[in-house]
This record gives sequence, C-alpha cells and structure tokens, in this order.
Amino acid sequence: MKDISTSIPKVDNPEKLSGRALYVSDYEIPNLYYAKTLRSTSPKAKIQVIKPELPDDYFIIDYHHIPKQNIVKMIFEDWKIFADDEVSYIGEPILIVIGKDKKVIQNILSQIQVIYKEEKPVFDTSHKVIHKTYQKGNPNLAFEQADTILKETFTTGYQEQAYIEPQGFLAIPNEQEITLIGSMQCPYYVKNAVVEALGYEESHIRVIQPAVGGAFGGKEEFPSMMACQLAVAVHHLHIPIQMIYEREEDMISSTKRHPSSVTIEAAIKNHQVIAFKTHIDINGGAYIGLSGVVLSRAVIAATSAYTIPNLDVSGDVYLTNTVPTGAFRGFGAPQMIFAVEMMMEHITKKLKVDSLSFRLSHLAKQHDLTSTSGLFRDPIIMPKMIEKAIEISDYTHKRAIYNQPNSNKGIGMSFFLHGCGFTGSGEAKHIHAKVKLTKDEKDDVYIYIAAVDMGQGIFTTLKKIVTNILEVDDHKVYYLPPDTKDVPDSGPTVASRTTMIVGGLLARAALNMKQTWKPKEAMEIIESYVQPEYMEWDEDLLKGDAYPAYSWGVNVVEVELNPLTYQVDLKHIWSVYDIGKVIDERIVLGQADGGIAQGVAYGYLEKMEVKEGKVIHKNFTDYIIPTALDVCPTETHFFDNPYAFGPYGAKGVGELTLVGGAPAVALAIEMAIQKSICNIPATPEMIMELMHHED
Repeated sequence: MKDISTSIPKVDNPEKLSGRALYVSDYEIPNLYYAKTLRSTSPKAKIQVIKPELPDDYFIIDYHHIPKQNIVKMIFEDWKIFADDEVSYIGEPILIVIGKDKKVIQNILSQIQVIYKEEKPVFDTSHKVIHKTYQKGNPNLAFEQADTILKETFTTGYQEQAYIEPQGFLAIPNEQEITLIGSMQCPYYVKNAVVEALGYEESHIRVIQPAVGGAFGGKEEFPSMMACQLAVAVHHLHIPIQMIYEREEDMISSTKRHPSSVTIEAAIKNHQVIAFKTHIDINGGAYIGLSGVVLSRAVIAATSAYTIPNLDVSGDVYLTNTVPTGAFRGFGAPQMIFAVEMMMEHITKKLKVDSLSFRLSHLAKQHDLTSTSGLFRDPIIMPKMIEKAIEISDYTHKRAIYNQPNSNKGIGMSFFLHGCGFTGSGEAKHIHAKVKLTKDEKDDVYIYIAAVDMGQGIFTTLKKIVTNILEVDDHKVYYLPPDTKDVPDSGPTVASRTTMIVGGLLARAALNMKQTWKPKEAMEIIESYVQPEYMEWDEDLLKGDAYPAYSWGVNVVEVELNPLTYQVDLKHIWSVYDIGKVIDERIVLGQADGGIAQGVAYGYLEKMEVKEGKVIHKNFTDYIIPTALDVCPTETHFFDNPYAFGPYGAKGVGELTLVGGAPAVALAIEMAIQKSICNIPATPEMIMELMHHED
C-alpha cells in the first residue's frame, strides 16, 4: 500500500478542466424565473414600502409571505430573512422581485418607493451584546509581583472572502418538496433554516450541493438567508427561481471577517511574561449570527503557541448598523494571534532582549496547560519546526543584516497553533455527526456524507481514506456531492474538522466494513461521532479542553520596502506545519499556498472600509487582493506528528495555514521601517504615516 501522503490526481479534475462541472448558474431548468433583491439604502430607519403595479407573471415577495418566522436559523437567531418595518444596515434585503426578464425585474425595482424615517445609527462599540471571560492561575497576584508592565492595543479590519463564484441559489418546486441547489458549505444548515422558516416537515426540503467555486467561510451561514428567501417564494408561487448575485451586490451585502480591537497588558518578571490581561472587541455588524462563536475562538487563542501561566481574558461582541460579519477561515483566531505575536515582539523591544530567544523560552510544551486550563496531551514539535524554518529561510543571518536603520528590508517569523474541530463539546452536544458507507451486490462502495468540496479537495482525500483502508480499486468507490435526501448530517464543512472528524468517522466505517466484508452482498455501515473520553469542557466558564487536538505552524516572510512609494514587495515565504499526517501532499500544498496568501494579504494588502454604514471597497477594483505579481515564491514543509484519533493521524489544515500570515508580514514590515506596527493592514498609506511620525 502506498503512503497515504503520496499525491494522486484530484477526483474532480476531469469535469472541472473540461468545463462539465455544474455550478448553480449552469443548471438549465424549464420555465425558469429569476429573482433580484431590493436592498436598504439607509443604515437604520423605519420604512414604508410602496409597490408598483406589476406586469403579468412578475411577483414581489417580502416578509409578509413568510409562513412561520422571519428569522434565519443559525447559532444565534436574530438575523431576519427580509427586513420588516425597519432596516438595520445598508444592503439589508427588503424584498425580492421575480420574473422571467431580468431587465423588466430591474425596471420594477427602480419603480419601488421606500420611504425612510431615519433613526440615529450606531457605529461605535457602545452596543455590547455578548460578553465572554475566563481566568487561568492568579493574574492579579502576578501583576502585583511584576517588575515591568506593558500595555498595547492592536486593531484589525474587515476582510472579504473573495471566492471565485459569487453567492447563488436555485429553488425548484416538486410535488411533495422544495429542492434547493446552491453555492454553500453546509447543506444541513440550509435545510434546517428553510424548515424553520416555512414550518415544513424535514422530508419536504431537499438540499443539493453543486460544484462550489470557493467559500472560505463566506458560504457557511449566509446562503441560508438566500435559500429561505427563495423557498418562501417557491412556497407561494410554485415556480423554479434562480438568484445569482453580481460581484458588487455580493460584496456590499455578504458577511466579512470581524474587525477587532485587542488590548493586551503583560506582566513581566525577570524577563519572563508571567501574566496577560487581554480584552478583545469584535464588530458583529447589524446581527449577532455566528459572532458569539467567533468571539469564543478568539479569546481561546489568547496565548497562541505560548504558555502564559496567569491569564485574565475577556471579550465582547458589539453590534453596529453595518453589514453583518460572520464566518471566515480562522474564525476569530487570526485577530488574536496577530495581536499576541506583535505583543511578544514589542515586549522584547521594551526589555532590549533577543526576540527569538525570548519567544522560544515561552513556547508551549507537551503537558503544559492551555489558555483555558486544558492540557496539551500530544507531543509539541515546534522547536524542530522552528529550527527548520530558520534553516531554509536563513532567518538568523538575514535578521542581523536587515534589522538596521534604512535597510528597507525585513524578515518576520510567526509561531501559532489552531484548534481542530468545534470548540469544547460542540461536536458531541450540537453536531452529532454521522457518516454512512454502503456496498451493493457488485461490491461497489458509496460514501454518504454532508461534507462539501468547495475547492479544498475532499472529494479526493476522503475517498482516498476509504479506498486505502478497504484496499479496493479506486473506481470501486463512489463519492458524490451531498444531497440531503440521501446523506446523513455529518456536520458543516467548517472549523478544520472535515478530514479529522468526518474523515476519522469514514476511516472507522471503512475498517468496520472491511472486517465484516461479505462479497457480492449489500452492506450498510453507519458511524456516529464519539468524543474522546479525555475531553472535559465547561462552556460557561470557558474552562478545560477547548479542542481535541491542535495543529501548529511557523511562517517566515521576507519583504523589501520602496522608500519612495512605501510599497511592500514580498520577496519570499517559508512555512513549516504540523498537521498530524498529510493525507495527500499536493492537495495540502494547495491549501497551504492559498492560506498563506490570504493571511499575508490580511496583514498588508486587503483594506476594506465602511463609512457611515456603507461599504466603500465594493469590487475588485477597489478591494485589492493578491495577484500573480503580488505572490512571491513559497517553500512549505510538513512534519509528521500523528494524532491518535485522526485518520492515519491527520489533524486540521485549512485554517492553520492562514492564521500566521498577518503577524509574519507585519513583523517583517516592522523591521524594514524600524517602527512598531499595531494595526493591519499595513498599507503604504499607513506605513507613510508611521515613517513621518515622531516616536
């Protein structure tokens, strides 16, 4: 049997390379109608809508048509399907217009009058809605004993997911059900939301995943709103309807990464950090949605890859009359890890000690307590990984050369970890993941799971796990896109859980099938998630084992600054990761290259502003993402460190490869300009201000 890490051709290569892959906009449905959204132009107002006379066979659907409740079912249920008598952000959907001619639809939208009674919007941090806090050790005593105390605040901005394919859904009526086909990450999230909105039996809602052109968290909760809107329309009109966003509409109305402000106060004694007092504020936008979970994952990351013995950590979600923020690769950790890495570097400047030695002395070790007083049970091989990163990047030599006034060059190194799977007992108490394997009389095996391949390659990796364990030919195993009519709920495709959790269940199911294999006889194996016995977690106190396992990483970024334009030129990126066991090296390298590009761009390039509630950077002319000219050579290495409960020892990879990028590039820029950076993105405008600011 080949090493599971050995790469094989991607299963979906032929259909994507040939153009045969069907995305939601490719479906040809007879008698198809189209929908377009009327959106609020006010950030906060009472509204009255005056509708025009409609041509025959054109329709308007709004909140009055919702059979059950005007709420999108998600973790916190406050997000409206349609605005009712008030709006809470610019871009909020008020209604949809439906018909066969898109030009006529646009004309109808232009005739609708919305009368606003303006109210005072909130754009500051005054409206706090969720608070989380925890302690570890005795932080108050530690601060009393400290010989040095340093306090700094770090801010991060919005980030757009910038998936290739915009948001889109198709709803089709059938005799006994409504079928929904859409660009999404979580088929059962969509199904459950529609069931709740319509009051239907679960068997009357069917959700099918087509090919998906990228997601990065942006298609976790947001598609449920679109699906509910179309399902309500189909419920009344009994016609097939398609709604595909144009890019600008997508960018002004869909969820973003949460802007944040992180304040860290460090207590230091004998050149060791003995305590952190950390507070993070995150902007949830107009609705809470998933922000409570984003906050949890942010505060849990309060020490990143370090062990700090005493902690006082807190955080708040605040609401503003701006576009709602939501899921994005990393889910709160990128904001906190940026702040922690910059803080550790700034402490070394204050103490005038060697940065690398100082940070190495604080690295977490096996059997240390985590930030939430859980336990790092598995081996932590970060010293070997850091040694490798230093070797391949020539970090020590370059740092000595570049860390001089007017060098205009810099090199930054970040250390980080990322929890794998849902927080605490989320998998066991809320998700209850199940997978199903069947075998027919021809000994063909079929994989039934709700996990979505959105470009990250799980059609290949999960099929590979099953095929290798069963020791059968690849063409004898079938894994088709999820259809909720057939697949059990194996949980959402989020939280770095798909390979470790769903793949782990498939591995168990495959082993069970192999051990009970009956040639030419039909078989069905169902496996359900069982939480490792060692995990103990108190969600209210945020205490215990926050995750079943952690992945670890080191990023090194080298930059050169143009002293005239303040433009940052990326020269090289080196990365070393511990993701347990690599299931397919080429696919994981793709994840790593994409993740680091997003993470580094978050740190220096991708700037999105919202002014008076309005998204200013609303297309890819205004909102700059890395192009081929911005991405530099990358070198990536993986260290084997198998996790006992992952398939072949695999852990999470998708989010890990993003979270270290921003601090690594910010540290490199900081060296190049010889000024402290506390805010990202570090754009040329920001760098120019820092360079001309007297310390």
